[in-house]
Amino acid sequence: MEVFLVEPSVDTWQCCPLLMSTTDKPTGKVTNPSSDGDLDREFLDDLTPQFEITRGHPTPLGATLRRDGVNFAVFSKHATSVALVLYLPGRQQPCGEFFLDARYNRTGDIWHGLVKGIDSGIEYGWRVDGPSESPIHRFDAGKVLVDPYAKALSVVPVPGPEHAEVGIAGGLVRARRSIVVDDEFDWGFDQPLNRHLADTIVYELHVRGFTCHETSGVDAPGTFLGLIEKIPYLQDLGVTAVELMPINEFEEYDNPRTNPETGAPLKNFWGYHPINFFSPNAGYAAGGGNGAQVDEFKTMVKAFHEAGIEVILDMVFNHTGEGDQRGPTLSFRGLDNEVYYILDGETGDYHNYSGCGNTLNCNHPIVRNMILACLRYWVTEMHVDGFRFDLASILGRGRDGSVLTNPPLVARIAADPVLANTKLIAEAWDAAGLYQVGTFPNFGRWAEWNGKFRDDGRRFVKGDEGMVTAIATRLTGSSDLYQPSGRAPFHSINFVTSHDGFPLADLVSYNEKHNEANGESNRDGDSHNNSWNCGVEGPTDSEEVLELRRRQQKNFASILLLSQGVPMILAGDEMGRTQYGNNNTYCHDNEINWINWDLGRENEDLARFFKTLIHMRRECGLLRRRTFFEGSGSGAGIDWHGTKLNQPDWGSQSRSVAMHLHGDGSEPDLYLIANSYSEELEFDLPRCSNGRRWHRFVDTSLPSPHDVVDPTQVPYLINQAHYTVRDRTVVVLLSQ
Repeated sequence: MEVFLVEPSVDTWQCCPLLMSTTDKPTGKVTNPSSDGDLDREFLDDLTPQFEITRGHPTPLGATLRRDGVNFAVFSKHATSVALVLYLPGRQQPCGEFFLDARYNRTGDIWHGLVKGIDSGIEYGWRVDGPSESPIHRFDAGKVLVDPYAKALSVVPVPGPEHAEVGIAGGLVRARRSIVVDDEFDWGFDQPLNRHLADTIVYELHVRGFTCHETSGVDAPGTFLGLIEKIPYLQDLGVTAVELMPINEFEEYDNPRTNPETGAPLKNFWGYHPINFFSPNAGYAAGGGNGAQVDEFKTMVKAFHEAGIEVILDMVFNHTGEGDQRGPTLSFRGLDNEVYYILDGETGDYHNYSGCGNTLNCNHPIVRNMILACLRYWVTEMHVDGFRFDLASILGRGRDGSVLTNPPLVARIAADPVLANTKLIAEAWDAAGLYQVGTFPNFGRWAEWNGKFRDDGRRFVKGDEGMVTAIATRLTGSSDLYQPSGRAPFHSINFVTSHDGFPLADLVSYNEKHNEANGESNRDGDSHNNSWNCGVEGPTDSEEVLELRRRQQKNFASILLLSQGVPMILAGDEMGRTQYGNNNTYCHDNEINWINWDLGRENEDLARFFKTLIHMRRECGLLRRRTFFEGSGSGAGIDWHGTKLNQPDWGSQSRSVAMHLHGDGSEPDLYLIANSYSEELEFDLPRCSNGRRWHRFVDTSLPSPHDVVDPTQVPYLINQAHYTVRDRTVVVLLSQ
């Protein structure tokens, strides 16, 4: 890499318009602020004839490597002055600051310049000034801003809080620099796997939390490379896709609170507070960032693909880590606040539909183009297979915050040819009360996190009245939500638990949230969890309660993995992971969020239960339908029963249902009985198709290993007419 410091003469100013002000006089120059002059000498010694600064090109945006140097381009409609600031890696002070000429280095609203003689690895930022008389603008020429299109970021290498800004919540936000990245990587023949969504089993995990615990046994804990070491585990479990919680650059130290129980500082652990959308988080790189995060992410994706596992990213396009008017100026705000955020046109206040201080102006053409470019980048350059969009309903809000019927951004993502095979999953609500599960504008493409599956499943399993009709609808793919818009069962992403809320073990162990460790006096987190502690709040030595809790976890797993739609499992649920009753663990970089891999051995029966169901689902076409059931009966593929054949009880007091899925001759019939009563019930059994006989696959009331059996070794039922189902139990029979 060659970088040069020049002290321009009059002739230099005349031949380098990049260094000229709009008055044709140099208002700034290439300087080095270091006091001892050593850095100046270093650059001057390296000065060669290759160094040149030219007009450059307005597209593409960001820093683009060319054979002769790097082209820089950034959007700012309202800026009156823009300067490119260059840094040597690891240095605090800039090696050069180049003021762009508004006539020569501006095309429309794009400011640009080509710097010859430099290469990848150089760090840079933008210094932007503009009008200050209007409250909608927040230009600050004292800040060096992150490029929205930067492919990697570094942290300013200066210790101490005096070099950080105060974030919206009062925590510290460190200054970042953009890095010029070389996209070269040996992908071989790798490409996104393009597995059909109906055949997908999603596993949601946090990159750091998955391998950070000392029991993980990996060489690179808490990193992209650490995940590679756990691929054999995920293959054995049988999941087909990992959904990674946010891996974009974010600030983990912007939480000012401490744990009142331990005094330890709390963090922004989850990462739902992005600084940049193109950059992988440097903190997840074993190589310590400095651009290594890009190569390590690619290495991880390639390894997952070689194992047949897809990679889905959780993208947070609804807001940024700059927060509201109290927050730091890091990038978007200082480049063009009015364009990037939804504002009050008179006061400049931020509309807060995200609950995080600001809302990205997603349907402004400039922001829309950035999001499309970002998604294409992750698919084409990083080879990811899909995206889950956090608070996706915000993507459908207009530039004034109103809810659009046909939002341009959502439509463009759905129709984009580069993304034609990419999985698109919406979290179809926002923090301002907009709830669009089943009604999210989908354009025939979008799947959704099915929050109603979560809520109805929880209420049925814990025994609430009036839930039988609802659970039957969820078992068959939620046709009430997705069929009217022409979608299919696989557009329903079914889940019982996710990162947001209780994990499965806590769902059956706590009636109330216990978030005191978050430092907010237990005010944070959702108080409506539809959980049931099985008789005792929290830890207990009662064998009866522990057995019921284990049975309930297996009931949830059965309903989730045997429903039409796409199941999503929260990492650690198959091991009985607990968060000790905390249902909002966003701030804990400790054992509350870390996977304790010893649990896999301690709860081997639960892990085996999940694994067996997952592998059975992958082999059973009956559970991966591309269309909804029409009517009932063997011709339609499904029958409903109660304790008596052909007499399902849909009444409000009913707490049990039986579902008969008919195989096509090449596959077995499947009979699922779900009893959430507090008493056992005897169910009549229907005849199997094609003269076959019933065999027991699952009975969650039985001790391991009889609770679930390898489908090739299922025991024959002596009584083919009736089956007694214990209280709070799921039974699954297969025909052979």
